[in-house]
Formats: sequence, structure tokens, C-alpha cells
Amino acid sequence: MLNWFKVNFQYVLPKHLISRLIGKLASADAGSFTTWLIKLFIKQYKVNMDEAMYSQPKDYRTFNDFFTRALKPGVRPIVEDDNTLCHAVDGKVSQFGDILGEDLIQAKGHKYTLSALLGGNPDLAKPFKGGKFATIYLSPKDYHRIHMPIEGTLTDMVYVPGELFSVNPLTTENVPGLFARNERVVTLYDTPVGKVAIVLVGATIVASIDTVWAGTVTPPAGKNVTHWRYEGDEAVTLAKGEELGQFKLGSTIVVCFESDRVEFADLAIAQETRLGEPFAQKIMPTDT
Repeated sequence: MLNWFKVNFQYVLPKHLISRLIGKLASADAGSFTTWLIKLFIKQYKVNMDEAMYSQPKDYRTFNDFFTRALKPGVRPIVEDDNTLCHAVDGKVSQFGDILGEDLIQAKGHKYTLSALLGGNPDLAKPFKGGKFATIYLSPKDYHRIHMPIEGTLTDMVYVPGELFSVNPLTTENVPGLFARNERVVTLYDTPVGKVAIVLVGATIVASIDTVWAGTVTPPAGKNVTHWRYEGDEAVTLAKGEELGQFKLGSTIVVCFESDRVEFADLAIAQETRLGEPFAQKIMPTDT
């Protein structure tokens, strides 16, 4: 009954209002109160501050500065093998597998479509039909910057307005079409394994989704799907392991690949992921 209430209460909760108010608090320089809040968060979620560039709560001017903290150099080495893609985030595998036509698995009994995930544009979804996907959940304790799993050139970014349901495992298992309902930022790249989509999914109290090339994409929350194309002088090329964006208060990413381009490296549901570790292998073309 408690789980039922936790899920269904979200339908009536003013999620955007609450998220934006918390966002303002998280971005405020509140001195000793900010330091106290960071200490409380570290204790509650058992955050490993030994890995952080700045390990003391007082080192952070705002809660957002702490939440998007950089790591010490070398604590997340990027796998060097050119044929191996690396994990893009610290997190936990929620789902992964084949894209069945247009369908992706959200959780047992729940599916959603590529077109819906990518903002309702079937042309953007077309390359990924029959491909592979992986959904990685970032918990509150995790490092919240997102990095490239493979070198790539940005071609498109799409802002998709939507809800702000929680993306924790309980909600994922009970809210139909969650990742295609929540506010999100879709990023698309040309890479050595074809098109790659990395979707940054918003959630309750996610105060901001940022990218390195555009800065803050949301908030403010828009009411319409907005599509940016990057060509010529606007092209953005990122190396494997290079930062592409960040969440200010945690969420989920969905990574999609074309058919017959990669094989996942021993993924398992609920497996913890670490930035830079092996994620997938390129499928090498066979001689004919």
C-alpha cells in the first residue's frame, strides 16, 4: 500500500513547481546552511567524497556545485582500446537489450517507443530501429556528469517537454511510458559505430539539464519540442570520455545504437556502472 501511494501521489503532485523551487534552493549561496545541507546529504546517501576534486563540504558555494562536483584526475580512467566503448556515467543498469522494431523495454510489463523517446520525430528514430539500448539510473550518491562512450560529432539536440516523475526503480516499474513522458534532452552523434543517441531524462527535483555546448537547456521548461541541428562551423566533436553534460539533481540516461554495430560487455540488470569502464564492443565488419 505504501508503494502504491508513493507512485500514485506523483500524478497529483505539482512536480514542475516543486522541482523549480528546489532548484532555486540548490543554486543559492546560503553559507553555513548550504554546508550543513551538503553534510546531511553526504551522510544520508553515503557519498564517497574521497574521489571528489574538493572533498570538504565547505569547499562548495552552492548545493549544485557539490552535486555536479568534478572528480580527481585519474579516478575514472577511460578504457583505451579503440574497439571498446566506455560507460558514460556512474550509475546502475536499469534495462538493456535489443530495440524490438520501435519498442524499448522500460521495466517488466512496460514498453515505450523510439519515436516517443526522441521527441515524436520518426526520422530521428529510424536509424535505431532494431538496434540496441541501455538505460542507466543515476542515484543521488553518484557522480552526475555525463561523458561520451565513444568519440562523436554532435548533429542534433532536441528538447522535449514533459512530466517530471521520479525515475527511481519503484516508479520506473509502475508508471507506463515513463522515459517518453518525462522532460528530456535528446543528443545525437555521428560516430565510428554509426548514429548514437544519448537521452538525458529529467525527473522530480532535477533542477537543470546542461550540455557543454549549449549550457542550461532546461529550465525554463518549454511547452513545445525544440530541435537544434549542428552543421559546419557549429559542429561539436567530443572525444571518448569527454564530458557532454550534467544533471543538477539526479536522473537517468538512455543510450541507443544502430543495429549490428555494438555488443554489450557483460551487462546485467542492477549492475553498477563506472565512467570509463568497458560498456560495449564494436562489431567488426566481416570480409565477404
